[in-house]
Amino acid sequence: MTSAFRGYNVREFQETPNPAALKCVLDRPIDPLPESHAPIRSYRTPEAAAHDPLASRLFAVTGVTNVLIADTWVTVGKADSAAWKALKPAIVKALAG
Repeated sequence: MTSAFRGYNVREFQETPNPAALKCVLDRPIDPLPESHAPIRSYRTPEAAAHDPLASRLFAVTGVTNVLIADTWVTVGKADSAAWKALKPAIVKALAG
């Protein structure tokens, strides 16, 4: 049985050494997937993330190309054509639910 998605608030955005990736520090630990005990979840395609509600919400944001989920943060990768100025509000909305 899967519980409903519980949203997260972004406490801050942190730049990474990769200008096409942005770390989103969240307000609480990320809920684990019921069928997995993996501490880190990494997806390079929406299809690979289809079973993960949080990653799927992020891939629904136009311009998101990959997602890394860990304890209290998420790192989102973007397409070269996407701008962080436009992506940040959409990422906040996707994480909030």
